[in-house]
Amino acid sequence: MRVIIAGAGQVGTRVAAALDANHDIVMIDVNTERIDRLRYDLDVLTVPGDSSAIETLREAGIKDADILIASTDSDEINIITCGTARALTDVTTVARVKNLKYIDTWDQAKNVFDVDFMVGSNLLTVAAAAGGIGLPAAQNFDVFAGGTVQMAEFEIKPDSPILGQTISEADVYDALTFAVIFRNGATIFPTGKTRIQPGDNVVVTGRPDSVHSFGTELAPRETGPQNVLIIGGSDTGYHTSRLLEERGLRPHLIETDADRARELSERLSATTVRNKDPTDRDFLENERMADVDVVVAALAHDSEENLLAALRAKREGADQSVAIVDHGEYVDLFEDAGVDIAVNPRRATAREIIEFIRDQDTQNVALLEDNQAEVIEIRIDTDSVLAGQPISEAIGDLPEDVVIGALTRNGSYRMPRGDTVIEPGDHAVILADSDVVEDTIERL
Repeated sequence: MRVIIAGAGQVGTRVAAALDANHDIVMIDVNTERIDRLRYDLDVLTVPGDSSAIETLREAGIKDADILIASTDSDEINIITCGTARALTDVTTVARVKNLKYIDTWDQAKNVFDVDFMVGSNLLTVAAAAGGIGLPAAQNFDVFAGGTVQMAEFEIKPDSPILGQTISEADVYDALTFAVIFRNGATIFPTGKTRIQPGDNVVVTGRPDSVHSFGTELAPRETGPQNVLIIGGSDTGYHTSRLLEERGLRPHLIETDADRARELSERLSATTVRNKDPTDRDFLENERMADVDVVVAALAHDSEENLLAALRAKREGADQSVAIVDHGEYVDLFEDAGVDIAVNPRRATAREIIEFIRDQDTQNVALLEDNQAEVIEIRIDTDSVLAGQPISEAIGDLPEDVVIGALTRNGSYRMPRGDTVIEPGDHAVILADSDVVEDTIERL
């Protein structure tokens, strides 16, 4: 498949890196130095120029393209690029946007903008920032099969009750699968005899109640959050508050600008909005941070301020900190510095685009440990190697380093065990090493 990617920034580069092994990739960017570097770093063709211009798209081979992904930093250029491409040929178009007004228009008006799939960076950021709130000790969190299946990643600390146990010994839950262990940079797909070591990052999948029970056992003194503080009334801060309101929480939000604070107070019914400067040195000291369960640092376009706010909140007593990070390379730095969860909008956007490009039966994709492994939700059809046979037999037809983490049938969770027979129409949540993901999807 020929894929044209307009915009060679963090999103475009991450998508290209995930797809170039199995597809013909053409990158377009106005920055010639950037795409020249990509030509050597990745096996892709590059075209310098403005992606919204007809001449540039023709030079990139738009008439032979199957998919166009517009992922520049400009919403308007991305939408115009898709419209221009569709004027030239019947190509599938994907547009990355940040402004929610474009998402709302696209949702409500059929065939508007000539965009087949629109990815909202801010919406994805909000989902990632709020996603783990309510799951004790989780470092990474995602949902599959409409929320029937949860995935979470936990660090095994020296006082963990399962430290030193084998997977078989730790597996005491009704509906939980120990899917992957990340250990010292290595990816391990565990067996029942695999022993859990300090510092391991264990990824589990299962029914929400079992995932929650597992997280509670790892951190028995932690309970679900009741007191959430959001620092920054940015678009991300606002929508995070709104989402938490929908979950029955009553968050507090701090915004520097008085007019913006007044606007947010009118738009948020269950959130306490206050006009204060969160960068003031004395601010957090007066906020009774010891009573705060989760602080979300969502200052607009300022990774460094978010880092400082999150770290200071933790120092003053907040139980958990979440920080929005503009630059993907900062994620590990933030978490190494003490932030519990660093959310990068560009990573979330790239993941959503990769999900769309995969086979149409693939419903969801999650990237783990900076793309060391992937989680795939896929609908099983009659031609799948998994259909009609027990998992213990079917797994032999898949590449190594693949595990079936969860199953749903007609909206209900089913525990995946060796004697479980998968039927066409089932939804399977599968974890695989990134090197074998494409081969796995083809066989499924």
